[in-house]
Amino acid sequence: MIGLQDRAYWVDTLYRVVRPLFSALAANELKARMPVEIAHPRTRAHVSHLEAFGRALAGVAPWLQAEELDDDEAAMRDEVLRWAQQGLRNACDPASPDYMNFAGDSDHPDDNRQPLVDAAFLVHGMLRAPRVLWYDLDAMTQQLVINAVQQCRVVIPNYNNWLLFAAMIETFLHTLAARTYAGRVQADLMRIDVALRQHEAWYLGDGTYGDGPKFHWDYYNSYVIQPMMLDIVDAVAGQNIVWDRLARAIQVRAQRYAAVQERMIGPDGSFPVIGRSITYRTGAFQLLAQMALRDELPDGVTPGQVRGALTAVIKRTLGAAGTFDVEGWLMLGLAGHQPHLAESYISTGSLYLCTVGFLPLGLPPIHDFWASDPVPWTAQHVWSGGDLKADKAVDRDIVD
Repeated sequence: MIGLQDRAYWVDTLYRVVRPLFSALAANELKARMPVEIAHPRTRAHVSHLEAFGRALAGVAPWLQAEELDDDEAAMRDEVLRWAQQGLRNACDPASPDYMNFAGDSDHPDDNRQPLVDAAFLVHGMLRAPRVLWYDLDAMTQQLVINAVQQCRVVIPNYNNWLLFAAMIETFLHTLAARTYAGRVQADLMRIDVALRQHEAWYLGDGTYGDGPKFHWDYYNSYVIQPMMLDIVDAVAGQNIVWDRLARAIQVRAQRYAAVQERMIGPDGSFPVIGRSITYRTGAFQLLAQMALRDELPDGVTPGQVRGALTAVIKRTLGAAGTFDVEGWLMLGLAGHQPHLAESYISTGSLYLCTVGFLPLGLPPIHDFWASDPVPWTAQHVWSGGDLKADKAVDRDIVD
């Protein structure tokens, strides 16, 4: 079955990406082993390790909690899960050689704020797989995680997608942490409220939010904005009438953006090389992957289409020569080693956001996403001569 062959390829590729990172961290040897490649004369060694682990955990999390796996896949998944659980302990334990920089320790003011970003990705992973990445942790590890991420709360976020990093931290503290340690953990709900309301004000129409008050041609609606908004409103559902009212609009807009994303994938798996952070590779399609994981793909976009399109993207990016160094670590680039594509804030750790393109591995192999017959995605269908109904914008009034 082609779908299961695709799944095996996804699993092998994701395992290849995270194995050096997670195995080194579990052994308390990440800082000793991980290279920190940069394309600009600005050190990132003090933030790159948390970048790598937080981002990779956000992407691999649904797979770590997946069910009904065959024996071979389950063995690989269980190994990664053991590494991830031990990694959480080592990353957050001040006595560990791999204790990560949650507070900022650089002379560069911008770098001192970076831990907020990647602590948010870290807890996003826990929210995506709470059973294995939170409730299965021992009490000491849970407390170490709470202590670590709380250090980031002193950071005043930028007035753009960074508001959601602050909101994600508070969402974790308000839900998983507070439920486990009732009365001992207090979240700042204003940070959640400001992030959701401000992004509502920044909504531009047709499924797209501004990254701040202005529009940017890039993939930040998928790297950060819409995936975090979806999971935040899910986690806090029923706790605030305004948030609940926004949740439906957030979902409908995400469905439209997912439809747009599916159309952006070319017949060969390529996509427009545009905007900041293009070296996040498959991370550009986190939102499409997440809507597949949630079983909320838009009308006219089938699971078979998305599986085929995302498989093509994975092959064009992570399958390109020069993606990995000789030790298996990711290298700067989009389709191979292309360091000049990287901005000054990009280093080796940043690249592990590519894992969020693998979110549908959280679906069991019997799910339609994996079990359905292959279907040409939009660009593949149209550019081979197939007919199709004309695309239409989704008006803002439909979701208000």
